[in-house]
Amino acid sequence: MTEIKELVEKAQDSITAAEALLQKSFSGFAASRAYYAMFYLAQAFLLDKGLTFSSHAAVIAAFGKEYAKTKLLDPKFHKYLILSLSERQVGDYGIGESVNTEDTVKLITWAKEFLEVAKGHLL
Repeated sequence: MTEIKELVEKAQDSITAAEALLQKSFSGFAASRAYYAMFYLAQAFLLDKGLTFSSHAAVIAAFGKEYAKTKLLDPKFHKYLILSLSERQVGDYGIGESVNTEDTVKLITWAKEFLEVAKGHLL
């Protein structure tokens, strides 16, 4: 199995986990998994161009440069990554803050949309 396919499958698993966590009212952790699904997909797209990065910021920046600015993909996917990162940080590290259910549902929807595009382009 190729690394790209593994990243796409990992994204699918993260979406499944996000939905399960949301169903159990773990909105913050679900938001984090939805973000990670999109992060894995961004990594897969970059790997398709032979690019790898070690930090979240570098992956997001490179995805923006390679796919959003060039319009190889709809720039909204880059926006989804940026917006979901802050929700992930609240979900994972926030004390006294929380991610609400509506925002988590939105992130999961974005992740599913991104996954469908990735399947069409990468697999």
